[in-house]
Amino acid sequence: MTGQIGCLHFDGMADRRWSIAAVQIGGLPIALINRADSAQLMLDAALHRRKRALPPLIFSSANGQVLSMSARHAWVRELFLAADLIHADGMPLVFISRLFHKRPLPERVCTTDLFHDVARAAPACRARMFLLGAMKGMIDEAALRIRRLYPELELVGHASGYLRRDGDEERIVETINAAHPDILWLGLGVPAEQAFAVRNRSRLRVGLIKTSGGLFDYISGKNARAPVWMQRAGLEWAFRTYLEPRRLAGRYLATNPHALFLLLTRTAVGGQTMTSDEMRMVR
Repeated sequence: MTGQIGCLHFDGMADRRWSIAAVQIGGLPIALINRADSAQLMLDAALHRRKRALPPLIFSSANGQVLSMSARHAWVRELFLAADLIHADGMPLVFISRLFHKRPLPERVCTTDLFHDVARAAPACRARMFLLGAMKGMIDEAALRIRRLYPELELVGHASGYLRRDGDEERIVETINAAHPDILWLGLGVPAEQAFAVRNRSRLRVGLIKTSGGLFDYISGKNARAPVWMQRAGLEWAFRTYLEPRRLAGRYLATNPHALFLLLTRTAVGGQTMTSDEMRMVR
């Protein structure tokens, strides 16, 4: 496969224009951006959309499980291709990029770490956040801990992600819009959170939606992070399996070999230009 790299463009505050390169890794267009710049981009792009009649941007993340699901199910792939930017939230993507690309991914952009980067910087620009996901007790605990960690952060609301009754989704959209957040952190799990974001994009009055997977499990203290050396070695999945073998062992046995195959066969090599049609990114 020939190398294919394209550019994603975002408007920021004070007429700033962001241009972020993207490259195909494992079959999806992944942004070549580090965590620090990701945090600044999220805040800048979200605030630019405040009080403008623009649909929210959708930033998502990919790891081995996402690559496998996207390859197996066309509808899941379409949901990810509807995002405006996809972060590399898995060290194997970084490792394969270093092998195949002239300009590799600078680092893993883990959503759990990215949240804290954004939360630390948000008070200076008065960016507002809303949290949606997890069970009520867990999201309440996550919100409490966030307010203790970042007392100056404008956390304008939070709600459980269990939207099972008729009308629940419409009600939560109204609740979010009434709170006027700039960034919505959406932790419903893959692919439910991507589907929610795409389905409600035209109705949500927010600047940016960040799909967040199990973010609130970690912030609330329900789940522990792997040791740093395991994170850097790309072995966080092994730590999670050790903690929850019944739930996760089968998943990783099925998805890890498939993800490795995709990384080796559906990663662009080199650095040629990819057109916007080829990236199929929705703006």
